[in-house]
Amino acid sequence: MTSRGRDLAITVAQYGVAVAALAWLLTQFDVGSALDLLASVSVETTVAVVAVSVVGICGRFYSWHAVLSPLAPVRFRSAAETTLVVNFVNQLLPSRLSGRLAAPFVVRSQTGMDYSDAAAATAVHTGVYAVYYGLGATAGLLFAATRIRIELVALLALATGLYFAAGFAIILAGVNLSYLDRFIDGLAGLARRVPRVGEALSTRIDGLLAFTDSSTATFARLVESPGVWLRYGAGWAVDLVLAPGVRVGLLLAGFGVAVEPLIALPLYLLVAYSVTLLPLTPGGIGVTEATATAVFVALGVPAEVVVPVVFVDRFLGIYLPSLAGWYPSVRLDLSALSTE
Repeated sequence: MTSRGRDLAITVAQYGVAVAALAWLLTQFDVGSALDLLASVSVETTVAVVAVSVVGICGRFYSWHAVLSPLAPVRFRSAAETTLVVNFVNQLLPSRLSGRLAAPFVVRSQTGMDYSDAAAATAVHTGVYAVYYGLGATAGLLFAATRIRIELVALLALATGLYFAAGFAIILAGVNLSYLDRFIDGLAGLARRVPRVGEALSTRIDGLLAFTDSSTATFARLVESPGVWLRYGAGWAVDLVLAPGVRVGLLLAGFGVAVEPLIALPLYLLVAYSVTLLPLTPGGIGVTEATATAVFVALGVPAEVVVPVVFVDRFLGIYLPSLAGWYPSVRLDLSALSTE
């Protein structure tokens, strides 16, 4: 099988897993009853849920602004459009981190900054995100570990551990990119021996050294700044702790269901959704909802309540903003796909 055929087969399999997970989830509750339950939500609760969702997405915009604004004057709108486009791409690729590979091109198109700075800012955003998520998910796992099945604990622990591994690996690699210099020098020397195109190829490879130096300096400047961590952390907390916790809490309260302790609710959500990092399905679709359902059922929330709540939370927090990213994505300056 060719590489292209293998990649297609993997993609088809991942979408198959997503469909199977959603199909299984639909067998765990009465769809009609769930729709009736959602229809019974009061107007006040609906307005509050929508309002907190808007606040949450603004927090997401702010986290991007926190890593871009130290490098260049960046409008909040540009940070918002970057966020939406990256979210849109994330739902097309198998894991949350893989979708961020397109982010440097998006940042360059939206802000006009050098590719090396855009790549460094994106790497910082991804690394800091992963570290914060690992910390939050670990806290959620500690709260929930004694109340859920051991196999589910193992899966969530794996996903949480991967967040830590990804975050620290990105941060350590980002501040040590200069170690690649010797390798790039040797590669350029080999390229010079290629007939006819050797010199041109060597010049291109030598250009990587400047990119490496520039990216390393920018990355270190950002990641060593307490202000970047604090501002990013504020946006991250609003987006992934405050908004989902209040949104789900309001819906559960409207259905007469409580989660104890209430302060742990956003942490439960963090750990329940941590499987989005695993490349099981594009954007974690299906598997994430199924895992979250299993976690909350184990915590005592009835399946007929938690399933529609999880779907609403995922729709407002992930899928709707991702769909909104389609519009700015079609207006991207494709010339920004060049790193020159």
